[in-house]
Amino acid sequence: MASYKLIRDGGDEGTLDLRAKNCALRIDNGGDVESAYLKTNTPSSRLRPPVLPGSGGNAKCTPPSGRLVSLDVFRGLTVVLMIIVDNAGRLIPSINHSPWNGLTLADFVMPFFLFMVGVSLGLVYKNMTCRVAATKKAILRAGKLFVLGIFLQGGYFHGLSKLTYGVDLEQIRWMGILQRIAVAYWVAAMCEIWLRNDEIVDSRKSLLKKYRWQWATAFVLSTVYLLMLYGLYVPDWEYHIPIEASFRAEVFKVKCGVRANTGPACNAAGMLDRAVLGIQRLYRKPIYARTQQCSINSPNYGPLPPDAPSWCRAPFDPEGILSTVMAIVTCLLGLQYGHVIVHFKEHKKRLSLWSYPSTGFMLLGLMCHVLGMHINKALYSFSYTCVTVGLAGILLATIYLVVDVKGWRRFSMVLEWMGKNALLIYILVACNILPLILQGFYWKEPHNNILTLIGIGKRNY
Repeated sequence: MASYKLIRDGGDEGTLDLRAKNCALRIDNGGDVESAYLKTNTPSSRLRPPVLPGSGGNAKCTPPSGRLVSLDVFRGLTVVLMIIVDNAGRLIPSINHSPWNGLTLADFVMPFFLFMVGVSLGLVYKNMTCRVAATKKAILRAGKLFVLGIFLQGGYFHGLSKLTYGVDLEQIRWMGILQRIAVAYWVAAMCEIWLRNDEIVDSRKSLLKKYRWQWATAFVLSTVYLLMLYGLYVPDWEYHIPIEASFRAEVFKVKCGVRANTGPACNAAGMLDRAVLGIQRLYRKPIYARTQQCSINSPNYGPLPPDAPSWCRAPFDPEGILSTVMAIVTCLLGLQYGHVIVHFKEHKKRLSLWSYPSTGFMLLGLMCHVLGMHINKALYSFSYTCVTVGLAGILLATIYLVVDVKGWRRFSMVLEWMGKNALLIYILVACNILPLILQGFYWKEPHNNILTLIGIGKRNY
């Protein structure tokens, strides 16, 4: 009996056969390499590790786990970015969300999350056996996430310093960050389950052909978004602000009567949300309240200037209906990056299939911005989608090269852990659950809690 070592650069993810690194192939007397390989590569034998010489049949050849560390590191880096901008954004306005047009560090958090949701979906459904069962699971997961988003971001938790909670059902906020992720996840999952064929992928052309209907869906959604944003007529409208210690409300009228306006007051996205969701269900601390027209402390929140326009205090939802359409597109584009992982195993191939399209997306987005289609996170504009997807692709390729190709994982272990627990960390930190828990334990009075003790909370006397 002789033994031969089969060595291959980079194992295939999730494969329990002889394609793993440094596996030994056992050949009995009179046999040959090819017949022995075919014998051990049968379905029944794939689950049994080959026997190493001198091991007595007990040693195992362990294949790689198949989990790309770079994906977890990317998610972990996004979580860190979210924590930084949420806590330091008020102190450093340049990293806080842009008041309207423009792009800051905080504006990358949402598209990066959506991008990675798409990438992960490409891996989840790579070995799908039953489309109906997969559809049911996707709907259930999306539904759970949507309900969780309504509970955490619908207005139920408010007045944390006073330990009060509850929300009027007539004013509950239906849309939010988790709700947007749920909708994008559901649409992308349905596309991955139903809109792909049995094309064998061995080149870029065949990759596009296999998923051409998913690309078509992204194109149709982008077209619908642009037609509605620039084609819908926005009439004059009004809103009410309740007067404290009174049952009356002050009425503010906003004059519009325009089309193709992408300003804070008269854009079609806001009009659609007011008409479908109701203005009382929109986010009541709009991002444009930090613009120069609406704040003397711009780009921070602050008192209104004497000549502030009437729309400055109007509710506006940055996770509204129309902007969510382009959020879905981000998720669908991320899905295509995940397909590269599924169908191509060579590092150079993956890096090239990520880098070149990413550069193209960034250039397209910047060109649209220069031509007047401004980068705008609140509207989730087409240019914003292209630039953020492009940068996400470049960042993914960079992390993949450093962590998975070069193997430099020592300094990324914390990010890897955070990426594996991204949703839990987001709920605890960004949805005020952790502050709620810490403030819930106090001494005699609610303001005597852990947060005020370390100087984070405010004392109310």
